Amino acid sequence: MEVEEKPIDNPTVSRTHEVKFGNNIIWLDCVDNYSHSETWLQLTVPDVEDATNYLQSKGVETCDELEELPENMHWITDPVGTVFNLQKRNEK
Repeated sequence: MEVEEKPIDNPTVSRTHEVKFGNNIIWLDCVDNYSHSETWLQLTVPDVEDATNYLQSKGVETCDELEELPENMHWITDPVGTVFNLQKRNEK
């Protein structure tokens, strides 16, 4: 697996590492004020607005108060509290 520390400008994340394996990427963030580990997952979609509307029609609301995000991204959680970042897929 390829591991590379990446520069980050985020008020809550002090360091971040990108871990690549095949077409998948895991981001390992160092958040100094957290007392325990958490797994947050990323969902990439062709259209964030369409995906958000679909999820809301199924009772899944955004929880963007978790952490500041760029426009056109949202935080959501599953029923057991796993956090997902919903964002636009990079077209290649």
